[in-house]
Amino acid sequence: MQTAADAGDAAALLAAVPAGRRVALVDPRFVGHVHALRLGLTDPRFAAATVPGALTAQPEARGALLRALRRTTAAVGAGAPVVAPDTDPAPEDRTVPGRIAVALEAEGTAVKRPELGSLTATVPTDAGARAAAESARDEVDDEAVRLRSAVKAHDGFFTTFAISPYSRYIARWCARRGLTPNQVTTASLITALVAAGAAATGTRGGYVAAGILLLVSFVLDCTDGQLARYSLQYSTMGAWLDATFDRAKEYAYYAGLAIGAVRGGDDVWVLALGAMVLQACRHVVDFSFNEANHDAVANTSPTAALSDKLDSVGWTVWARRMIVLPIGERWAMIAVLTALTTPRIVFYALLIGCSLAACYTTAGRLLRSLTRRASRTDRAAQALADLADSGPLAQGVAAVAPGLRGAFTAPAVALLGTLVMIGGALFLPYGGWLTVAAAAVYVVLSGLAVARPLKGALDWLVPPFFRAAEYVTILVLAARSDVPHAVPAAFGLVAAVAYHHYDTVYRIRGGTGAPPQWLVRTIGGHEGRTALVAVLAAVLTHASGFTTALTALAVAVALVVLVESIRFWVSSSAPAVHDEGELA
Repeated sequence: MQTAADAGDAAALLAAVPAGRRVALVDPRFVGHVHALRLGLTDPRFAAATVPGALTAQPEARGALLRALRRTTAAVGAGAPVVAPDTDPAPEDRTVPGRIAVALEAEGTAVKRPELGSLTATVPTDAGARAAAESARDEVDDEAVRLRSAVKAHDGFFTTFAISPYSRYIARWCARRGLTPNQVTTASLITALVAAGAAATGTRGGYVAAGILLLVSFVLDCTDGQLARYSLQYSTMGAWLDATFDRAKEYAYYAGLAIGAVRGGDDVWVLALGAMVLQACRHVVDFSFNEANHDAVANTSPTAALSDKLDSVGWTVWARRMIVLPIGERWAMIAVLTALTTPRIVFYALLIGCSLAACYTTAGRLLRSLTRRASRTDRAAQALADLADSGPLAQGVAAVAPGLRGAFTAPAVALLGTLVMIGGALFLPYGGWLTVAAAAVYVVLSGLAVARPLKGALDWLVPPFFRAAEYVTILVLAARSDVPHAVPAAFGLVAAVAYHHYDTVYRIRGGTGAPPQWLVRTIGGHEGRTALVAVLAAVLTHASGFTTALTALAVAVALVVLVESIRFWVSSSAPAVHDEGELA
């Protein structure tokens, strides 16, 4: 830390700092909480950020910062006071850091202004103002505010009242010992995998241990995000780990339960795969709806207004959060039922609970979409196209087919294709080429559904229909094959494909766009994989080769998407974010 005599001296000192380092400019008269400065100066997610009296710039904003500082110096004089004239619009902009923040924004550089709440951050100009600022600072416990802000603002009932009251202190304990959120996330994953292994023993003791360990894993899962917020340790790797490990833990636990059940003489692999399919389809409904309306304008939906009104009544907020069976409630239910009942009952409860939650959330989204008047942007249409995951076959159809017109045409065509594909897998003779013909119809209808930009009121339903078609087809064909271990192999294939779809979601959320087209083409797109599984079922009818083929396909997809995903998330182009997303 160095002290500058005036604005000109500050410009010279900043220019001497190596280009790859973050810099900060703080008015020496600053009065406030340490955590206010921490929020303004140390968050890695923003190129530039400011609080009253302080400003920071990451390397990518250093050039703009120096230009703004030099313009300020030229305007007020190198040796001018750090306080600007009283004609400035806001008191916090009268300091050199405040003026520079305004200049940065005028140049086009986004400057983050974090919400400080009860924290104090100000630059008093006389003794009386300083005394008042110091009094306000001393009245608020900086550490208490920091602990409260470590907890996610909107969370489920179980997480809010059964986990967060003590997990925040675990987060602080970890921070004081130098542990990182990524280490805690990894510990949560390892604990969940051990829980899955305990469930796989198929013994009552194993089930009890699995339930306890699953809850411990969830505590750690809450702690990693709280640690990131407490210590502002956001990172690209953390974004990737946090975005994917929850699904890996849950699906590994499903597999552990299925293995344990088989050891006890009860094959529940179909239920396990069904639970995974339902959960993944629930999520893609949420993701698609949110992306379709991420930047929608002119929202006049009375359903949204009613929802906002309900959120103003305390008990309805918690009731509505519990109805959707978020991760806290879901994992608590799984843990308790694992310890006290059987895997079959666990999966029945999951399927029933998640089905009711899916009906509730989807119905609400449909009502909002049908009753709102909004113009959806090109960005929203592109996000839906990326989430659709159309491969070369569907893209080829879309390229030669005329765009179908009509407000609800795209989702209707996608639904028709989904019904044809799933109906063919369910009701046509297994192993026959009629199922392959149904897959060919599905390919054509999939291409027609995406032949025009997805800007209709219900076009956000297209990706969920495609997910259901692919996942359910794989489940049904594996279950009907009567080939040993076909369903576990199908479980692995759906898990690999679902990872690709979740990876797509989190890349879009980070603002970097979907995975590259070569990746989508390499793994075939949803319609290509669905058609391939239908062909494999026809060619390898009632043969052990079907299991081998599904396993090989699962391994190939997993390798391609994991290698590209890891390359992206550890690269400098990945966004430095920490997911605050839905109550997944």
